[in-house]
Amino acid sequence: VTRRRQIVQMIVAEENRARTVNARQAQKSIKRLLAALRRELESLDADLDDHIRKSPLWRVREKLLSSVPGIGPTVARTMIAEMPELGSLDRRQIAALAGLAPWTRQSGTWRGKSFIGGGRSRVRAVLFMAALVAIRHNPVLKAFRDRLVEVGKPKIVAVVAVMRKLLTILNAIIRDQKPWQTA
Repeated sequence: VTRRRQIVQMIVAEENRARTVNARQAQKSIKRLLAALRRELESLDADLDDHIRKSPLWRVREKLLSSVPGIGPTVARTMIAEMPELGSLDRRQIAALAGLAPWTRQSGTWRGKSFIGGGRSRVRAVLFMAALVAIRHNPVLKAFRDRLVEVGKPKIVAVVAVMRKLLTILNAIIRDQKPWQTA
């Protein structure tokens, strides 16, 4: 999963470079490199498919995680690889492990803003994208986000709250071994 992420980053870098290069020879070189990187990405995806298919535990976990609207194979596989503790911790512990637990800055009567941090940044990045998709395609999480925005929370704070809720849902799904069900 880590290597897949690295290759995707290389593809993005080369695509950005291709937009700024004018020299014809350099453009040809970038096109060849992009083609090779895309082939490597396809090969890695096939290898990941094989590993998931061969492991009954991973296969079940991927199927359970993918049952949630907004969670695709990339997110499910990243969660399996980066959060092996999923399903074995409570909601507060899993949120802290992912770096989604709020930290409140206060001293006496003074109260600063709360923030998140620490934890596993790759999990946070994947959950951020999953939360954006879930807000559009998962009616439960969309309603949750809309409710937070209505009471005056900034939109990014609402997205982070959706990330945490999504993580706790995924944790409960793995713990209970039951797929997503809309209430």
